[in-house]
Amino acid sequence: MKIGRMILVAGIGLAPATVLAGTSDVAGCFEGVLPPANTDTEIGQASWSTVCGGDCCDSTCCGDVGCCGSTCCGSTCCCDKNCGLFGQGILTHDPCGEGCALPELLLGCFCESEECFDDFISPITNPIFFEDPRNVTEVRFFFWQHKVPQAAGGGDINLYAAQIRARLTDRLSLIAAKDGYAVSTNALVDDGWADVDIGFKYGLYRDARKQRLLSVGVVYDMPVGSPRTLQAKGDGEFHLFLTGGAELCDCAHWISAFGGVIPVDGDESSDFLYWSNHFDYQVRKGWYVLTEFNWFHWTGGGSDELGLTGVEGFDAFNLGSGGVAGNDIVTGAIGMKYKPNRKTEIGIAWEAPLTERRDVIENRLTLDLILRY
Repeated sequence: MKIGRMILVAGIGLAPATVLAGTSDVAGCFEGVLPPANTDTEIGQASWSTVCGGDCCDSTCCGDVGCCGSTCCGSTCCCDKNCGLFGQGILTHDPCGEGCALPELLLGCFCESEECFDDFISPITNPIFFEDPRNVTEVRFFFWQHKVPQAAGGGDINLYAAQIRARLTDRLSLIAAKDGYAVSTNALVDDGWADVDIGFKYGLYRDARKQRLLSVGVVYDMPVGSPRTLQAKGDGEFHLFLTGGAELCDCAHWISAFGGVIPVDGDESSDFLYWSNHFDYQVRKGWYVLTEFNWFHWTGGGSDELGLTGVEGFDAFNLGSGGVAGNDIVTGAIGMKYKPNRKTEIGIAWEAPLTERRDVIENRLTLDLILRY
């Protein structure tokens, strides 16, 4: 390397290893900024992850110097991927950017979000049930504009909500995914508060080197919302789920969740299964395009107090309709997300049914903002 030769000729007396280590530090923080000729890192077409030897990416050392945590930036063993625009290493963002979304003063009593899966993004559709498999400490604000078909009263239902997740141990997290306030022009749903739920998520499997993970969880939905908003039905319901994710081809990710909702009072609410899938591709560091698919299958109905036989809601609204057992709805969504740093996500997605059956969804626009600790 020319810089190393110049220093040695000048009689400074630095060892070649010292010069190379310092150069690699610069390369680690300025990938995509310094010209490749002035760094000691070779740019790959699909990824910038180059020197990750030994147990660098092993989950047991996550957060240590030289591993996948925030302290690795600039080290010779940095696992941060920097795909650049379509893998070409241009228009990249600073891999050292930590951000400071949630202050330690507020959440310092909880564990920080796990750091070995920072290239993943959270799902955006089916927001109440489709759980991220990672253990994180975060506040997620989301808004949706939900258009209802005329057959179910028409109009829009706008929901303003905030979810909370707190990492209690390396593998156990407290989650509260349902709450918020609905503003409605629908004939059946009036303005009011949504129910509130609380539960736990446990990480069953983590492989940071292969970027694969699997979690299981249980949540109880408390009937404390506004009856005029079709909340507070019966004695609540339980939500059980299994969710996992994997990295695909360096810059892509797949997250899949399977779960079911079991009402405590079967006359008041319907029970159903769901299977949600998320696929994303990082077109440049921090920028993602995504597509998601959600399948809902009803296994039993309620007493049909609303007289909507054969028509059922999902996620935020369980109508307890009769004659819904065996019904299926599949929705598809397209969207994008931006991560200015590892502690912040901003997303948007548009969703619509792919099946002939629509029930209570004509289409839905969802926006979210995630702030992590």
